[in-house]
Amino acid sequence: MNRRNFIKISALSAGGVVLGGIGLSGSTPSVRGQEAGKGSAGADFLHRTPTYCEICFWKCAGWVYKNDRGEIWKIIGNENDPHCNGRLCPRGTGGVGSYYDQDRLKTPLIRTGPKGKQSFKRASWDEALEYVARKLDYISKVYGPETVALITHGSGGKLLTTLMKAYGSDAIAGPSHAQCKGPRETAFSLTFGSGLESPEPLDIRDTRCLVLIGSHLGENMHNTQVQEMADAIDRGATIITVDPRFSTVAAKSKFWLPIKPATDIALLLAWIHVIINKGWYDKDYVEKYTIGFDKLKEYIQPFSPEWAYGITTLDPNRIRETAKEMANAAPAVIVHPGRHVTWYGDDTQRSRAIAILNALLGSWGRRGGFYLPEAREIPEYPHPLFPPVRKSWRDVLGDLYPFTDLPLANAIVDGSIPGNLKDFQYRGWIVNGSNLNMTMPDTRKTLEAIQHLELLVVIDTMPMEITGWADVVLPECTYLERYDVLRNDHHREPVIALRMPAAEPKYDSKPDWWITRELARKMGLGAWFDWKDFEEFLDYKLRRMDSSLDEMKHLGVKKYERTSGDLYISDVNPPVFDTPSGKIELYSTQLEQAGFDPLPRYTPHEEPPEGFYRLIYGRAPNHTFSRTSNNPNLAALMPENKIWVNPKVAANWQLTEDQEVWLKNQDGIITPFPAKVRITERIRWDSVYIVHGFGHTDSRLTRTFGKGVSDSALISRVHTDPIMGGTGMRGNFVTFITENPNMEVKA
Repeated sequence: MNRRNFIKISALSAGGVVLGGIGLSGSTPSVRGQEAGKGSAGADFLHRTPTYCEICFWKCAGWVYKNDRGEIWKIIGNENDPHCNGRLCPRGTGGVGSYYDQDRLKTPLIRTGPKGKQSFKRASWDEALEYVARKLDYISKVYGPETVALITHGSGGKLLTTLMKAYGSDAIAGPSHAQCKGPRETAFSLTFGSGLESPEPLDIRDTRCLVLIGSHLGENMHNTQVQEMADAIDRGATIITVDPRFSTVAAKSKFWLPIKPATDIALLLAWIHVIINKGWYDKDYVEKYTIGFDKLKEYIQPFSPEWAYGITTLDPNRIRETAKEMANAAPAVIVHPGRHVTWYGDDTQRSRAIAILNALLGSWGRRGGFYLPEAREIPEYPHPLFPPVRKSWRDVLGDLYPFTDLPLANAIVDGSIPGNLKDFQYRGWIVNGSNLNMTMPDTRKTLEAIQHLELLVVIDTMPMEITGWADVVLPECTYLERYDVLRNDHHREPVIALRMPAAEPKYDSKPDWWITRELARKMGLGAWFDWKDFEEFLDYKLRRMDSSLDEMKHLGVKKYERTSGDLYISDVNPPVFDTPSGKIELYSTQLEQAGFDPLPRYTPHEEPPEGFYRLIYGRAPNHTFSRTSNNPNLAALMPENKIWVNPKVAANWQLTEDQEVWLKNQDGIITPFPAKVRITERIRWDSVYIVHGFGHTDSRLTRTFGKGVSDSALISRVHTDPIMGGTGMRGNFVTFITENPNMEVKA
């Protein structure tokens, strides 16, 4: 299976580009190469400006082209960027749609009626920011600044973080930690002494075997990884996909293991059992770099493939065969750590099993496994010291979730409801770029928490569901209209990227840096933002990094030489493991001392009630969460989600292809809108699958309102990981309602 047939990146991207011209002219000019010039439709491209994408967290660098009328016309990848290698995914090329979306938030709004009702008055920026500043001052004096939390997603969170610290609060959370990758980061830190961050340092381009256990590459468009996997497939690498759903990448795999949901740890323990007992592990690596192998070997003895068969429904011979494939490829093998790993409440232990398996195969720090990444340190712009925090988020949690090293969005939600946290309650939220109504599990709890807040400020580009509950809505301009902080993700070599405005902000929207600085000034905190404009802020940093703003406007991306040694460990470049023992800890004394299992343990999870099916959700290559479903370009590619149903289940329910049904979960929650049925053998009979991000209930989102069903609305049962606080969200079950329940949605 070659690159073109694998994911057809070029074809999908071309679709996004053509749609990018909608509303501009009947055809879209082509841009050849990286230089400005004449397009095929006759429009002159005056110039290009660098950007990095905000459509998803991968943040690929690119170039924005405008035509002779000054209209943003097209976005293409920056060929020097290792995040994309010059090729954007459909989301990235379709990003121009976010700029032209007429449903955008256009002016500041202040609430005039009850929360949850669309009762706002238009306000000037001065009026809106003055309102927020007064409220924050009141909360600080009456309750303390630490009772205000920032919940943020995206580039703008960096400056808002500075504002919060200057204000006196360290309650700064990204939902991506507790609702996505936190258990993985915790598990790999406990095992190897460091987490993975983003992009993950996976040497897929040189791997000989890639194991995807619940990781949907090709639908989750992690650009670098998708491209490198396509190359690996061309070179004959083995792909092993473990998934109850026959995903896009399963179709390109040598092995597809349709595992019973909630049994991953059993499979991982069986693989470890086989690899140890057959002597297929990397003996020299294990002896040299690990600790706890003897305890692991003794512990693993009961967990044979036959034992796992009764749990996972996977053929024991297939378990042994896939273990042998990994061993044959080692150390050029990757058991993918995943990204969204908050599933069943024992997710840190599940990720620990993945980390241990990689260690046994010798892949950490080895070519074709996990490389050693490096990032360039970006200097701070001078500002005063932050005031001490009277009560840190860690103090607020007490003994809860001892291994989280970052604030938890779900803990902030819990802590905003009276009585949930001893002697403490959050009183205000600033929410930036995160639609909590469709991001947080158990929407009812989120809305209950909001009702107890004295201030909710929402900064966003679109009228998402969360804006209907805000006291103040501040319209941020899109990433194509603003400067932002430098992108500085670690990679094989240090690399930075610049985002600069390609056009003036539409309507009365403003860039995040302007919103934050002006609010800081009204709060008396302007000393932390003592720069004339953001160009001065960026140029100060870049000149201390052997560059300048002028240079970055020309390059877009700049790479630096590595200074920390080779990409891989060796005798010349010995590894450093920041663990208590200084080695890879197969047996975790840290977990043991805290009262947790030092080795991963399989625990059975609840089964679906009669007539119900486990709810599984995932991504599509055209969309990112709920934030893109209204994008005119991307909505044209995928306007709604469908419910994947196994043919046996469809026959039992007498469902037909494209029939509209509603879903009801185990707690009686019914989706307000129906979705069409997709009957397919590509899903197990005990599960149903939907793409995340649809079922919007805000009618101001004219393209996506009422389209499909929301998985978030159905996730009312949450299994919280006791080790680090991640919210396990796959313990929910749904059944079908074939007749309209006559629910009326008031937007």
